[in-house]
Amino acid sequence: MKNSGGSQRLFWIVGGPVVAFDILTKLLAVRHLPPRPVQVVGDWLTLQLVYNPGAAFGIHVGAYSRWVFLVLAIVALIVLGSMVRHTKPGDYVRLIALGLVCGGAVGNLIDRIRSSRGVVDFIDVGIGVHRWPTFNIADSAVTVGAIALAFVLWMEGREEEGAGRVEASGPTEAS
Repeated sequence: MKNSGGSQRLFWIVGGPVVAFDILTKLLAVRHLPPRPVQVVGDWLTLQLVYNPGAAFGIHVGAYSRWVFLVLAIVALIVLGSMVRHTKPGDYVRLIALGLVCGGAVGNLIDRIRSSRGVVDFIDVGIGVHRWPTFNIADSAVTVGAIALAFVLWMEGREEEGAGRVEASGPTEAS
């Protein structure tokens, strides 16, 4: 089912600002963060500029990581774009989730194209030596969007499964 342009607007309203905010925060991080971590909320939240040539959680596939993950991001965006076009009108949660995932993917894709050093990451959370991998706004959007999209797809699967059971049982006779 093709989506109406009006419903797709929500996708762009979510995805566009994610890209813009991601680019802005990365530019600020590159320009203003010193080489040492900056404590924001004690040791729990710090800002620290790092470049990630790999993927999430530092996954690295050797010398060609930049190009491998660039191509994978483009393929993922094509698939997600198809999902946007086939989203039912009024399925706002799905459009928001897709906007978050695509906005984040585009933000990190821009970094991969722009710099051979890798994706700019700067948000560091944890306690003491127990740290989450450093991330950025795009990573946050992808994570939140992917969780929401997984929930939406799971619910769609449950609805289809329920509809399939009703069709399989056939009409019931009146007594």
